[in-house]
Amino acid sequence: MTARIIEGAPVAERLRAEVTAEVARLRADHDLQPGLAVVLVGDDPASQSYVKSKGEQSLAAGMHSVTHRLPADTQQDELLRLVADLNADPLIHGILVQLPLPKHLDEKAVVSAIDPDKDVDGLHVINAGRLVAGLPALTACTPVGCMVLLRATLGDLAGLNAVVVGRSLLVGKPIAQLLLAADCTVTIAHSKTRDLPAVCRTADILVAAVGRPRMIRGDWIKPGATVIDVGINRVPFDNPEKAAAGKTKIVGDVNYKEALEVAGAITPVPKGVGPMTVVCLLQNTLTAAKRQAGLEA
Repeated sequence: MTARIIEGAPVAERLRAEVTAEVARLRADHDLQPGLAVVLVGDDPASQSYVKSKGEQSLAAGMHSVTHRLPADTQQDELLRLVADLNADPLIHGILVQLPLPKHLDEKAVVSAIDPDKDVDGLHVINAGRLVAGLPALTACTPVGCMVLLRATLGDLAGLNAVVVGRSLLVGKPIAQLLLAADCTVTIAHSKTRDLPAVCRTADILVAAVGRPRMIRGDWIKPGATVIDVGINRVPFDNPEKAAAGKTKIVGDVNYKEALEVAGAITPVPKGVGPMTVVCLLQNTLTAAKRQAGLEA
C-alpha cells in the first residue's frame, strides 16, 4: 500500500478564490476593504520570505496590505507603540507580528497588546480562551489549514481517534481543540509521553507538530491512518557533495518514505500544510473585517 498524497496547493487555491470573491463583494456592497498589517522585526531570512508571501497574497486577494519592517534592535516600547497605532487604525482589520522576535523582545507582551478582534494569528489569550469555550474566535492559521485538509480528505471526523504530537500554542494546543470540536477523541502527546510510538499507533489521525526532523517513524503509524505533518526542519542533503557544500533541504517531523508504506494518506513537506497557512490568514482577515463592520462572518 502506498499512501494517498494530500497536496495543500489545490485546496489552498480553491479557498483563495473564495476569499478573493468575497473581498470583491464586500468592496462592492459595503465599501469595505479588509486590511492586513504585518510587522517584521529583524532580518531573519525565513521570516522575510513568509512576510513577503503574506503581503503579495493579501494584495492579490484585493485586500489593503501594509508591511512594517523594523530593525533588529527595535526596542519593546517602540514595537508596542506601533501595535497600538495599528489597533486604532480603522483601515487595518488584521494584525500579525511575525514570530520569532529578537531575543531582547517580550513576545507574550507584544501578542497581548494586539486587539483580540484584530489578532489574525489567533495567539491572544482571549482568542485561545474562546476557542476552548467553543465560542467564535480567530484561530491560529496552521491548525485551521490542517482541519481543512483533514475534512477534504476524510469528510466527517466524528468518532476518530486523533493523536497530536506537540503542545505549542501555535499548533499543538489549538489543533487539539479543533479536533475535539469536530467530535474526535483527542490525545496530546509530547516529549514526556511514555511509549510515544505506542500512543501514535492508536491514531486514526496523527498530527506531527513537534519540530524534530523525521522523528515519527513508519512503524509508529497505524496502517491506513491519515498523517498531517506540520514540521518544517532544515537538514543537510543526503548527497555528500551537497552536504559538504553546506546545502540543506526541508523535511517534516515524519519519516516520509517510511510513512508512505503504512499510512492511508499523508501531507508532504513541503507543499502539504504550508500552502494552507497563508490562505487561512487571508480568511481570518476577511472574518475579522466582517465582524468589526457588524456583518455576519
